[in-house]
Amino acid sequence: MGRFTWRTGAVVVGVALAVLVGMIALASGTEQKPGPHQPQPTAETVTELQLAVWGTAPEIAAYQTVVDDYNASSKDTNVSVVSWPDADAMLDAIRSGGAKPDLYLLPRGDLAQTVAEKRNVPLLDLVNEREIPIGDDWARDTVSAFSFDDDLQCMPYAASPMVIYYNTALVDFAAMEAEGLPVPREDHTSWNLAEFRAAAEYASRPRRNTRGIHVDPTLRGLAPFIYSGGGKVFDDDNDPTSLALSDDGSTDALRRTLEVLRDPRLTLSTKQLEQRSAVDWFKRGKLAMIAGFRGLTPELRGIAGLDFDVMPMPSLGSPQTIADLNGICLAPGRPQRNEAAANVLSYLVSDEALARVAETGYVQPAKLTVAFSDDFLQPGQAPEHSALFNSVMRTIVLPPLLTQGRELRQLVDPDVETLLTTPDIADLQESLKAIDEKSRSLLDPDYVAPSETPSDSPSSPPSGTPSGSATP
Repeated sequence: MGRFTWRTGAVVVGVALAVLVGMIALASGTEQKPGPHQPQPTAETVTELQLAVWGTAPEIAAYQTVVDDYNASSKDTNVSVVSWPDADAMLDAIRSGGAKPDLYLLPRGDLAQTVAEKRNVPLLDLVNEREIPIGDDWARDTVSAFSFDDDLQCMPYAASPMVIYYNTALVDFAAMEAEGLPVPREDHTSWNLAEFRAAAEYASRPRRNTRGIHVDPTLRGLAPFIYSGGGKVFDDDNDPTSLALSDDGSTDALRRTLEVLRDPRLTLSTKQLEQRSAVDWFKRGKLAMIAGFRGLTPELRGIAGLDFDVMPMPSLGSPQTIADLNGICLAPGRPQRNEAAANVLSYLVSDEALARVAETGYVQPAKLTVAFSDDFLQPGQAPEHSALFNSVMRTIVLPPLLTQGRELRQLVDPDVETLLTTPDIADLQESLKAIDEKSRSLLDPDYVAPSETPSDSPSSPPSGTPSGSATP
C-alpha cells in the first residue's frame, strides 16, 4: 500500500467534490423535467376554453365577471366568453359550425335536438366526481327537466316561471275590494279567473285609453291556462304525435280563457300592437297586466314612475304554469378537455358565481340556495312579492321534449294567434281540431294527410272503398 500524502488527499477530495456536484446537478435536472403523468403548467399547456351565452348587456357583463374570477384562480385553464343576443342565434351558430364552444347555455326546449345531434356530454358521472349536490340544492323539476336517457344531459342553471306582471296604479286591489269586486288574497299566492277578469275590467278605462291584459297569442302563452283548466297541450307526455287542443278538457279551458283574452274592451288592438309592443304599452302605463318571466323585471325597473308587482298565472281549477328553463351543456371533446370544462361548470354553478349573475335581476337561478337569497330576492326593489317566483316553481308543467320544437311553434302559432284576434269563431272545437291535425303532420311519423277531395266528387272512391284504392 502506497503512502497517503497530501497530494493524494487533494485528488480524492477533488474527485468527491466533482461527483457531489454532478449528483446535485442531476437531481436538479430530474426535478425540472416533467414526468409522463405530471405535466407542469406552462403557457403552452394552459387549456383554452370557450363559454357561449346569450342575453342582455348586463347579463353578458355578469358572465364575463364570473369567468374573470375563475381565470384569476386557475393555473391551467383560461376561459373566454362568446355571446349572442338570443338563444336561437347562438344555436344556429353552433349547429352551422360557426361557433365551437366547450360550454354553452341551452334552453330546455332545444335539449332533445341537442342530444339527438350528439352535441353534448352526459354529466352525471362528472357531476358526482365533483360532488355537486344536485339532489339537495336544486329543485327536483329542474333536474328532471334536463335529464334524458337515464342521465343528466345538461346542468340546470336558470329557471323562471311565467307570472303576471301588473301595474299597481291601474290594478288597485284595495280599491276594488272597497267596490265589492272579487280580489285575490293579500299574500298574492293565487287568484282565479273571475278575479283576474275583474282586475282587467277595472283597469280598462276608455277615457284614459288603458287596457287590462295582454298574453302572447302563442301556444306557449296559452299553455298555463290549458293546464290549469284541466286540459292538455299534447296527446302524450313523453312521445306526442299531436297537439290535444280539441280534447274536451282543453277546449273548455280555452273557451273560458278566450272570453277574457279576446274581449276587445280588455286587450290591446291589432293597431296598437302594430304601433308598439305590449311591453312598451305596459311601460307607458297604458297596459295593466302582462304575462312574462323574470327577465322582464330589470327592464321595468328602469322606467321612472312605474310601480309594478307580480301575481301567479290565474287558476281555472288548479294552479299551473310553465317556465323558462336554461341549462349549461358541455360540448363533446377530448377527455382532458372535458375534465377542464367540467371544472369550469362546477364553478359556474357555485353560490358565489350564481349570486353574481342573479344580482343583475334578469336571471332566476335554478339553485335553491341562491334563488332564496337576497342576491335574487333583492328586498327593497320591485316587485314587492319577488318570493312568488320561487313559490310558483312548484306549479310548473314540463312539456314533452321535442326535436321539432321550433318548427312546431312556426307551424301552429299563426293559427293560435287567429284564435285570439278573430272577433267570433263559429265552432271553436273544430278550429282546434284543425290545429291538432296540422301538428300531426310534423309530430306523427306515420301521418297521412286527409284527402281534400269532396265526397261527392266523381273522382272520390265510392262508399265502403278504402281511401287510396283504385275504383272500378
